[in-house]
Order: sequence, then C-alpha cells, then structure tokens
Amino acid sequence: MNEAKSTIKEYRFTSKALGEDLELLVYLPANFSPLYKYSLLIAQDGRDYFQLGRMGRVADELLASGEMENVIIVGVPYKNRYDRWSKYHPDGDQNKNYIRFLAHELLPFLEEEFPVYHMGLGRALIGDSLGATVSLMTSLQYPHTFGKCILQSPLVNETVMNAVRDFETPHLLEVYHVIGTGETEVPSSTDDSVSNFLEPNQELSKLMKEKGFSYFYDEFEGIHTWKFWQKDLKRALKEMF
Repeated sequence: MNEAKSTIKEYRFTSKALGEDLELLVYLPANFSPLYKYSLLIAQDGRDYFQLGRMGRVADELLASGEMENVIIVGVPYKNRYDRWSKYHPDGDQNKNYIRFLAHELLPFLEEEFPVYHMGLGRALIGDSLGATVSLMTSLQYPHTFGKCILQSPLVNETVMNAVRDFETPHLLEVYHVIGTGETEVPSSTDDSVSNFLEPNQELSKLMKEKGFSYFYDEFEGIHTWKFWQKDLKRALKEMF
C-alpha cells in the first residue's frame, strides 16, 4: 500500500490591493483531509522557503514524528529584488498594500479554500530578513488575525522599533526571533552599502522582553544567509506549532 505524501500545489491569486496577479505555493500535509482543522503558516519569500529552506521536507519530518501539529503552509513568492523591497520594506511603496493584502485578501481566500482555524493563535507569519520585517509589522497591525510570528534575521529600523514600542497588547502575540552573531556587515539588496543587523536585533529583543511578549530569542553562530536559516527552521516550527 502506498504511503500518503504531502503535496505542494500552485494557485494564482488576483489582488485588488496590489493591483496584480500573484502566485501562491500551498503545502498540504500527507494526512490532509477536509474533515480536520489545520493551523496556517504564511511564508513571505515563499519560493525561497520551499526551495532553499526545504520547508516541505522539514514539515514532513516533524509531522511524521508527531513533533508538530497539523499545519497548512502557504508561500507567497516575490517577483524580483525591487518587488520584494517595495512590498516588504517599511518604506516600500507597496508595503501598506501588501500588509492589507495579507490580512484582507489572502487570509479570507485561504479560510474559504481550506479547513483552517479561525483564530489568531492558529495563524502564523514567517519571513527572513525583509520578509521577517513585514511579517512582524503585519502581526503588530493585526494581532487578532495573526497571533504568531517567526522572525529570521529581520531588518530592524526605527520604524520597526516604534511600532513595537507603541504596541499595546503584547499578550496577543507569540514571537520567535533569531539573529546571527556574524550579521554585522549585511549587504543591502538595493545598493552597495552594508548594515549591522545584530545590534538593532539585540535592541528589539530587549524591548520585546520588557514589554512582555510571549517570546523566544536566540543568536546563532552564522551570517545573513539561507545556510543558517534552513538549519534553524526545524526548531522554529517546533516552537510555534
């Protein structure tokens, strides 16, 4: 008898908020049945998480060993570097529209299409670098909608720090946050500059602890690359699910 296998399906989605057609990658676990309820994980940098992060394989292992609850994972790929910056960076011209798309368009579509939990703590956002930044900013804006957030090496600037300082309901959010000790000269995706990601992330961590978020923080030995985010993914999914 053949063992059931997980699948990754491709969907096209038209976003009015963004004014464009988007590709979606949807991971359905091997035991998928419309009779069950599933937690939901939405990944920015969606294709990167499935290809470079091998997220489907990691989820398969954790589900098979009973180390993770049932989860449907939805990856939202970006088109190119500029598209990514404009949607994920707090200063990007499509940033507010992208956040609106996640909360008001993508989520209702997924809730209609799949048997997912209709509560904040049943829904998580994940991203690396700028993808982590927009995941956090979305959760801060819609904490009742997205109650869990996985941050792998986010860009942290004053806009992000102010949003966390001004956030009044930290009890609504569970946050998983990692940064590499070698992330002191991270190249910009738009010019030739480099930035220290480590120190602002340490400041963010201190602030989140002070404000009383449900919070996991760790510093890994490594730099701003998928080699280290991929290694961290199993623990991230286990902590959150």
